[in-house]
Amino acid sequence: MQRGNLLSWPEPPLEWIGHESNVNSISYSPNGCYIATGSDDFTIRIWDAKTGDVVGKPLEGHTGQVYSVAYSPDGQYIISGSSDKAIRIWNAETGSAVGKPLEGHTGVVWSVTYSPDGQYIISGSSDKAIRIWNAETGSAVGKTLEGHTGVVSSVAYSPDGQYIISGPFDNTIRIWSAETGSAVGKPLEGHDGVVRSVAYSPDGQYIISGSSDNTIRIWNAETGSAVGKPLEGHTGWVYSVAYSPDGQRIISGSYGKTIRIWNAETGSAIGKPLDGDTRPVVSVAYSPDVQHIIYGSSGRGIHSLDSFPQIPSPLTSYIEAERPDKEGWVRDPDGGLLYWVPHDCRAGLHSAALLTIPRTSPVRSVSLHFDEFTFGKSWAQISNTVQP
Repeated sequence: MQRGNLLSWPEPPLEWIGHESNVNSISYSPNGCYIATGSDDFTIRIWDAKTGDVVGKPLEGHTGQVYSVAYSPDGQYIISGSSDKAIRIWNAETGSAVGKPLEGHTGVVWSVTYSPDGQYIISGSSDKAIRIWNAETGSAVGKTLEGHTGVVSSVAYSPDGQYIISGPFDNTIRIWSAETGSAVGKPLEGHDGVVRSVAYSPDGQYIISGSSDNTIRIWNAETGSAVGKPLEGHTGWVYSVAYSPDGQRIISGSYGKTIRIWNAETGSAIGKPLDGDTRPVVSVAYSPDVQHIIYGSSGRGIHSLDSFPQIPSPLTSYIEAERPDKEGWVRDPDGGLLYWVPHDCRAGLHSAALLTIPRTSPVRSVSLHFDEFTFGKSWAQISNTVQP
């Protein structure tokens, strides 16, 4: 029996090279099969998420650095924001441009994303404004959202599409009504530096922000109040933050050349930072099925690694076990029977402690807990005691 803590990162990340200059932004397709990246080489590239191969030709049309990319919720389109002050829409399958560029900003477009229903696009710019666009026609919708006194470097929709959050270089976060464009409540204040990245939790209850003060903060999305203490540990600007799709973890990438994972509930760091890159980390993302982490750095490629091996057990010790054998049994190192996994769930069991149900679901992952675990010679009778 081997005991210990699952606190180490897995094998060194894979590096996939394709761009001619720095990668600034990463976005997974909703089905997790593809990755889109934006680069200082003025192009967007699409990658096979499994093999790391570049798919098709570069998406060309911007005349400046591409700082932000995002997939539409249905995966049919990709949007991009650039230093050429324009937003472009691309057919994700063919790579061809869709319609004319969306023009209206008077500064660099730092951040773009789709609304959850795919009907709208929002953009944040160095002109200190947020704009809303009709995703089908490309026309501006309503008034420009104004109020920040610095570059708007990050924007995001709430999961229900009712609110927009923005992170600017004025050290604050603002919440806006997506319908009216009016500010909701007062600015969220607490960072001592510019806010480089913001994101909602999958359930919409929390907001996270990464800043040049080297910290991440968690906020109550309804009240705007800070939740707990700042998450500290990075030694450089926190350039990118994201929730895992199951909402259990937060991932952050820093100009201090590290990636960290945090417990979203407690704010505590999970394991050691990943120091696998000699360059600043500018974009991080979980795959939709939570199995992989992708990050981009100040280099020509992106990096992929398995997210599961470093997940810590909530217990103080564990028995090192393998995945189920062909009969569905999970065994200890000596071959002893630990527990049996139903046939339909075996493909979703990524380790002896983490299961995705169903295996095709992009967001529903559950940990196996044994607080009420039934064992012994009559284990098969457990089905008779389960209440619907």
